[in-house]
Amino acid sequence: MTSAHGPAAPAASSAGAAAPTLAFVESPVQLLNVLEWAHGAGGGTATIVVLSPTDPMTRGQLRRMAELARGEGHTVRWEEAREGALAPLHTIGGLSRLLRRAARVVIGDPFSRYVQLLLTLSRARDIVVVDDGTATMEFIAQLAGGERLVRWHRRGGRPGPRDLVFAPFSAAARRRLTPRPTRTVSVFSSMPVNAPEGVSVTENDFTWTRTRFGPPRITKGADLVGTSLVETGVVDPDHYLEAVRTLAKTHGATRYFAHRRESTPKLHRLAVETGLEIVRPDLPLELIARRGPIGHRILSFPSTVVHTLPLALAGTGVEVAVCDIDRSWLTANASPRAEGFLSGVTGTARGVHRLQSVRVA
Repeated sequence: MTSAHGPAAPAASSAGAAAPTLAFVESPVQLLNVLEWAHGAGGGTATIVVLSPTDPMTRGQLRRMAELARGEGHTVRWEEAREGALAPLHTIGGLSRLLRRAARVVIGDPFSRYVQLLLTLSRARDIVVVDDGTATMEFIAQLAGGERLVRWHRRGGRPGPRDLVFAPFSAAARRRLTPRPTRTVSVFSSMPVNAPEGVSVTENDFTWTRTRFGPPRITKGADLVGTSLVETGVVDPDHYLEAVRTLAKTHGATRYFAHRRESTPKLHRLAVETGLEIVRPDLPLELIARRGPIGHRILSFPSTVVHTLPLALAGTGVEVAVCDIDRSWLTANASPRAEGFLSGVTGTARGVHRLQSVRVA
C-alpha cells in the first residue's frame, strides 16, 4: 500500500506534528550520513524528508535506506518532489508546517536548488550539513571564499537562464549557511575540510556502519568501483573504458560496482569489452562492502569512496587503491577546475594506496 509520500510506514514512522530535527536528503549517501550523524554527533531521532529523484537506481537505493532509517526509529517522509510541474509547489506547501517548527535542519546537498529554496523558508537556528561526498569539500571552499554555490564540474561555464532566475534564492540560502550570533552552522564529514570561522566540523568515522554491518568475508580477488565522471561530461567514455580494462587486467579485478548514475549502455559496453561482472548495488557501497563478500583490494578512481571505504572497512585488512585521472582523459567540455579538483580528492585521501595513472591509447 502506498500513500502520497511513498510506501505506507508503521504508525510510529508517520510524520508527527513536531519536528525538532528535520533532515532533507536526495541521495542514498546523504541518508546514510544522516544516520551516522544521528548515531554519533546528533543524538536522538529525526524526521527525514526524502526529496525523491527520478533516477530508478537512486530511488531503489533510497527505498532500502529508508527502511534502515525507520528501523533506527527515525520518521521517514517520502516526497515525489519531481513528479510533474506542480510537484515542487505541493511538496513545499506540505512541508511548510514542519519547516516552521524545526529547531534544527540537516541537509545533505547545499548545492541542490530544492534544498536551497527550503532553507530560505526555515526558521531553524541550527543548520547541519552532512556529507554528500566530495561535493562537501567544494562547498566548504566556496563558503569560506564567499563564492556562489556551484558544483565543481559546472564551474567555468556561463550561468544558464535557470541559474539566473534562481540566483536570488541561491544567495539567500548561502546567507542561511553562514553562521550568525543567532544561528549555528556545523558540518559532519569524513572529508578533509578546513571550515571557515564560526563553522564547526565533526568527523564522520562510520561508527554506525561498522556497528550495524560486518565484518565482511574477504575474497582473494579485487573489485573495481565505477564512477559517473563520464555521465557528468568530465571524462571521455573511450578513455574511461580503456582505463577500466587496463586496471582490471593489471590487478585481476573480476567485479565492477557501478555508480548509481552510470548509464545502462555504458555498463553493457563495459561488460562486453572487459569481461567484468557488473554489479548494481542496492545500498551505498560503504554498506555493501561492510556486509561483504568484498575483494581484498578495492580499486577506484578519484571519488568519495577513497575517503569513506577506509573508514567503513577499518580493521578488516582490505586495501583501497586509487588511480588518478590522466589529463588526456578529460573532455573538451570539462570544467577548468576538473583536473585540480580530482587530484585534490586523491591527494587528501587517508589510508589508501595511490596508483599511477593508467596509460591509454
